[in-house]
Amino acid sequence: MFASLYKANLSAPTANSNKKNKLGKSIVKYWQLYVLILPAVTTVFIFHYIPIYGVQIAFRNYSPVQGFFGSEWVGLNHFIRFFTYTDFWKIMRNTLVISLYSLATFPLPVILALMINEVSNKSYKRYVQMISYAPHFVSTVVICSMIILFTQYDGGLFNNIRLALGMEKIDIITNPKYLPSIYVWSGVWQNIGWETIIYLAALSNLSPELIEAAKIDGAGRMRTIINISYPSIRPIILVMLILSTGRVLSVGFEKIFLLQNSLNLDTSRVISTYVYEVGILGGQFSYSSAIGLFDNIINIIIIIFVNKISKKLTSTSLW
Repeated sequence: MFASLYKANLSAPTANSNKKNKLGKSIVKYWQLYVLILPAVTTVFIFHYIPIYGVQIAFRNYSPVQGFFGSEWVGLNHFIRFFTYTDFWKIMRNTLVISLYSLATFPLPVILALMINEVSNKSYKRYVQMISYAPHFVSTVVICSMIILFTQYDGGLFNNIRLALGMEKIDIITNPKYLPSIYVWSGVWQNIGWETIIYLAALSNLSPELIEAAKIDGAGRMRTIINISYPSIRPIILVMLILSTGRVLSVGFEKIFLLQNSLNLDTSRVISTYVYEVGILGGQFSYSSAIGLFDNIINIIIIIFVNKISKKLTSTSLW
């Protein structure tokens, strides 16, 4: 037994050295490719890794005058303050409702991609793609302005249609219960076409022989989609779903802030808008940093958990 352990200890450094030698040879052989990715790696390192140094603000009473190390260390005080805040559960509830509502629409781009892939007329197919992609390039500010104009109580398009149909007008944008639906479905309209690109790219690599063989065997269009088209993109769907679950607490600030008003705060006040209130408007940098760090930690835990489940059940994972 001792002899085998001794041999194992000898072989471990050898294996590590072999890996280093292979990496060195690879860099020398394909140095042009490494040079090409160098700007991207440098950019990510500068703008994503170096700023991690500032995470310590969440554990200090940070003052720009005193700097990082001159500011008082307070440990978890800011986290405790957030957890004991009177509106903590309301903010968490609003964030989760909008996030999970948005996550529930995840299959829609997949369905649209499968439908577009079945279109045989190339001109019509390009037309549908162009129409569905176009809203993605419209500014969020413009989208929110359109929503507010269309849902106005007096003169809004939505209420004018209701009056024409003999129904009463309703005040939508100021009613808290309508805000999650407005946020989510306007997002679906804006991004559904853009999100189909990756699925259409995967479907374009599908072998035509498989489709022809299915038709010869008598499979209809729906059976072909279920047994051939969908399985071919299922790994990509799972990867995109894992990435989406990693943003559960990250409701985008810009859109929710533009749709927010004093009458719909019961459902529009989420983590990102609260961070803006206390951080930018209130100047409480440490407190807002602690909230942001809490948000990121929860997202990381969720994505690790979902990735582990996906790997165990389907053998598809991010790592």
